Amino acid sequence: MAQKKRPVTKSGRPRKRKGVKLEPTGLAPPELALPERPPELDALARQVEADGGSVLAAYREPLGGHALLFAALPVEKVERTPFQRDVSDAHVRKLTLAMDKTKRYLDPIVAVREGGGYMTPNGGHRLTALKELGAKSVLALLVPEREVAYQILALNIEKAHNLREKALEVVRMYRDLAGTLDPRESEMALEFEEPGLATLGFAYEQRGRLSGSAYAPILRKVDGFLDQKLSKALEERERRAKVVLDFDDAVSEAVARLKEKGFDSPYLKAFVVARVNPLRFMKGGAPPFDELFATMTKRARGMDPGRIRSEDVARSGGQPEAE
Repeated sequence: MAQKKRPVTKSGRPRKRKGVKLEPTGLAPPELALPERPPELDALARQVEADGGSVLAAYREPLGGHALLFAALPVEKVERTPFQRDVSDAHVRKLTLAMDKTKRYLDPIVAVREGGGYMTPNGGHRLTALKELGAKSVLALLVPEREVAYQILALNIEKAHNLREKALEVVRMYRDLAGTLDPRESEMALEFEEPGLATLGFAYEQRGRLSGSAYAPILRKVDGFLDQKLSKALEERERRAKVVLDFDDAVSEAVARLKEKGFDSPYLKAFVVARVNPLRFMKGGAPPFDELFATMTKRARGMDPGRIRSEDVARSGGQPEAE
């Protein structure tokens, strides 16, 4: 199937996507090189050399014109940021086999300096593979501003996240930011993507096999970003996660009663959630978060298996009970 083309402007450039406000610098390739390093890069370059690394180049990236360093860093001084997803052993194995076959490492990581070392927000798998292979150095694009590390996760296309991975990544960022920069939650829409991911992340911390995919569509309707600093909003996110877990308990109890009556389907939980969810019948706006979950929890606890027909379950489809 042919790729759908984007609408273009009179100049022939693709039209901007909704929400995109960036005006590129217009820098041509020769203008990206920095013959002299600005003060902030010069100080960072001296730190790299003191750490046993080597600065290979200084340049400006082409969109915003921000100054960066291209550096070789001692591999033992680079670690993953604590808020990104866990490393997949299968993905690391694939990378090590590819590196072993090509005898090359061609994809620099992004890194920021922190303390006496460096953190990478998007190169966990590549870094792990290099360490397993015994490399002494890692090539990195060194960003002076630490806060950019959170935004870089939005550019990470190394491996697609599932819902659980993404939600846990969001909650790790949440805790890290709450103890450092402490911005308002409403300012973190790019990094967190959806407010429901924060709620689900705190819930996944308590229950690793939570059926988050069954609850994510509901959260998109009734959860919103809070206009509070993260250190303050964290308590409310934990409370909302507890509300979701209480609902999950009620749904699990309903599923158990259905199984006792002889119903057998991998989609029983999705069926119960759909059965107790009133949103599809509502016109206008959705009710508040607590009101909706209180209604659904009550309905799930009161569900009578005797009034459920096998064809109702067969038509439900949906997601399996756990991710």
